[in-house]
Amino acid sequence: MKALDELIGDQPEHWDLDGQIPRHLLSTLGAQGWLCAEVATAHGGRGLSSRANGELTAHVGSRCSSLRSVMTSQGMAAWTIQRLADPDQSAELLPELVSGRLAAVGFSETDAGSDLSTMSTTITLDGDSVVLDGHKVWVTGASYADLLVVFGQCEGGAAAVVVPASAPGVTVERVADPMGCRAAGHANLRFDSVRLPATSVLGSPGAPLPLLVTTALAYGRISVAWGCVGILRACRNTAAKHAATRKQSGRPLSEHQLVGRHLAELFVAEQTASRACEHASECWDAGSPDMVISTVLAKHVSAGHAATGAAAAVQVMASAGARDGHVVARAYRDAKLMEIIEGSNEICQLILAQHAVSTAE
Repeated sequence: MKALDELIGDQPEHWDLDGQIPRHLLSTLGAQGWLCAEVATAHGGRGLSSRANGELTAHVGSRCSSLRSVMTSQGMAAWTIQRLADPDQSAELLPELVSGRLAAVGFSETDAGSDLSTMSTTITLDGDSVVLDGHKVWVTGASYADLLVVFGQCEGGAAAVVVPASAPGVTVERVADPMGCRAAGHANLRFDSVRLPATSVLGSPGAPLPLLVTTALAYGRISVAWGCVGILRACRNTAAKHAATRKQSGRPLSEHQLVGRHLAELFVAEQTASRACEHASECWDAGSPDMVISTVLAKHVSAGHAATGAAAAVQVMASAGARDGHVVARAYRDAKLMEIIEGSNEICQLILAQHAVSTAE
């Protein structure tokens, strides 16, 4: 990770305040295979397992959640291509994603957030072309992206199509002043009669929408979960160092019982989220039938703990951390978004409840 840390340097605070990560740095990270490290070596990637990629994601998440978000976006695009594309498409597209080109994935719409069945974006077959019409909102990484993987209704079912961001009819509008992950390149997308070769559709059109969306969301969820482990590690380390050196009433803050409680709960949160993510990644690497539910569990547990843990870290740091751009201030804002994206806490709870009922003896 040393080479990666050298590229990141001490810039995350500046990126957060500036609202963007240098495009050339993202291209460099992409060309070195860091942004979607699970892509197989046969396609030029690093070929990491889910567990190894998870630890990488947590490390980046501990440094900068905006950069981790771009990693999640790139990884989701690569995973979607791996799962849906035919061999020729994979051979063409996957090497691009580990050579410096950036990608984003568009699901959500203004009226189709958690309920993607109401998606209005359409992909219409027209001879040897397809025509894309519609819009997507809050697409992570889209303002940096060269390629957009867009989901829409198609042939009585659904499809995913790969769209060059520079194609005629594509409009990319950066989301202004996001609360968290400010440098993650969130953007709204509009597609006005965007004509593309029919080969831009990944695999076969008309597949069931839930199958397509679940394929991509599963990767997003486990990536976010590991990113939340990183948030917790950063918060625990920062708060513990501060509490060990800052004195109040003649002794270190860490020796005050109520402050010690915050530190203990941060440690428990980090360890709990880590074990949930490790289990989920082990299920991925083993091809276990528990992969889906373990991923939802990891995302729910990690996001919830990240939000409460970041709040605890701010409380311990007090005015020392109450500065825009500071690591715990960033974590406080970023972690809240983690409870919303890739399936909100409430959606995760519904899925977990359904699983509990279906597996009751």
